[in-house]
Amino acid sequence: MLIKGFPAGSWATNAYVVAAGAGEPAIIIDPGQDSIDGIKEIVRENRLAPAAVILTHGHIDHIWSVAPVSADFGIPALIHVDDRYRLADPAGSSFSAAREQLLAMTKGELELNEPEDIQIIEHNQSLNIAGLAWEFIHAPGHTEGSMVIRTDESGDPIVFSGDVLFAGSIGRTDLPGGSLAAMTHSLENVILPMPDHTRVYPGHGPNTTIGVERATNPFLSTGKGL
Repeated sequence: MLIKGFPAGSWATNAYVVAAGAGEPAIIIDPGQDSIDGIKEIVRENRLAPAAVILTHGHIDHIWSVAPVSADFGIPALIHVDDRYRLADPAGSSFSAAREQLLAMTKGELELNEPEDIQIIEHNQSLNIAGLAWEFIHAPGHTEGSMVIRTDESGDPIVFSGDVLFAGSIGRTDLPGGSLAAMTHSLENVILPMPDHTRVYPGHGPNTTIGVERATNPFLSTGKGL
């Protein structure tokens, strides 16, 4: 299985391109700010045929380039039903900062348009995309429509955790749409039941495994209220 990822933009958001192998259809996950060139390079070098853009949630740092990427490849953008509204106002639904502040943070570049082709992911939906079987598991807490994306196609389970789980931490719950109670429920019922050998590709920071996080992440410790 081919998984290529890199941090992009002012927020160092991980963008991923995933396929069964070189020369195959692919999905693009979380095309953030300044990710377009890197995504196109991965697609070109591996002779991939993008089939869809998947958004783990609707915050601006994860959806910044979704419209141009969707348009350039002629592919749909998929987002959970509860975060669909964020595509209409990525800045306003992500941060309280004024537009001028946001422009200053992002070097005056603001590519914030809705994709023309948006498809909705319902709660805990399973789909075959790019020849691979995917589970889209609702995991609110960071946003109302946060989800983790899971597949077993590589032999070992793989999860793209967005901003639900990081190496050594979890997503913040104090932004609009966040909820500590919902995050706790998601960690207990979505993350912790996963096998230890599940490989985790988060929205920010390095890759990890569920086993490592179960043993070392303070937010997954039973002593921390989970």
